[in-house]
Formats: sequence, C-alpha cells, structure tokens
Amino acid sequence: MYHKTLALECQYFSERNVVVHGCDKGLNEFMKIIRQIGIIFTICWLSQIIESVLPFAFPASVTGMALLFICLAAGILKIEHVQEKADFLLENMAFFFIPAGVSIVNYFGLLKSSAVQIVIICVISTIITFAVTAYSVMLTIRWMNRRKQDE
Repeated sequence: MYHKTLALECQYFSERNVVVHGCDKGLNEFMKIIRQIGIIFTICWLSQIIESVLPFAFPASVTGMALLFICLAAGILKIEHVQEKADFLLENMAFFFIPAGVSIVNYFGLLKSSAVQIVIICVISTIITFAVTAYSVMLTIRWMNRRKQDE
C-alpha cells in the first residue's frame, strides 16, 4: 500500500515538474526489484512450459539456467537486469535446502538400508566434481594467458 501511495504521489509531482526528495530513487529501486523478479520468474515459467512439452524427463531448473545463459550470451538480457535478485537468491540458497533436509529426516527409515551406498556415491561424486572443477580452472587460466599473449 505504501509503495502504491508513494508511486501516485511521485507521479503527481513529476507531471508538474516538482522535485520531491526520495520519490525518484525509492520508486526506481522498487520498480527495478519488481522488474528483476519478473525476469527471473518469466524464465522459470518458460522452463516449466518447455519441460511439459518435452517428450522426455528433463528438469525445468536446468532448462531455466540454460535459458538464462542463452539470453545473457545472446545479449537479450544484460547482467544488470538480474544481478541484484540473483545475488539475493544465492546468498539465501541455504533456505532452499530445508525442505529436502526435512524429507531426508522423514524417510530416514527407508534410506538407512542404503546408507553405505549413498555415502560411497556422495564421496565418489564429490571427488569427480573437485577434479572436473580443478581441470576447468586450469583450462580457463591457460586460455586467459593465451589471450593476454595474443594481445
């Protein structure tokens, strides 16, 4: 309600070329947040649609990340269009894992019989992830050094 009132007041004064302290900044920040959330939700919604159309199972979250990457790489979106809300989501990512943790606790009886296999899989996948990440960083550093030498 406050933002709606603020927006109407700011619109009234801006139409009359009257400068009111805080109107432009507060309204612009609010609209920037709404726009960034809208962009992220639109990409999520489009990925849900794509998932429902695909003839095979593929996670909508991965499709959404690919869509966002394509939009950023193609220049359709700029990083500034989603930076603040993406940073907010990354900073609060731990909250998104709470439902999964609760589910594990709820189904602990079922998982107990496979605990050894689950731990082995986690350890192996962690080692593979470390190795792939290290190799990717090494390749990126080599690629960046070659670019610097070519310039």
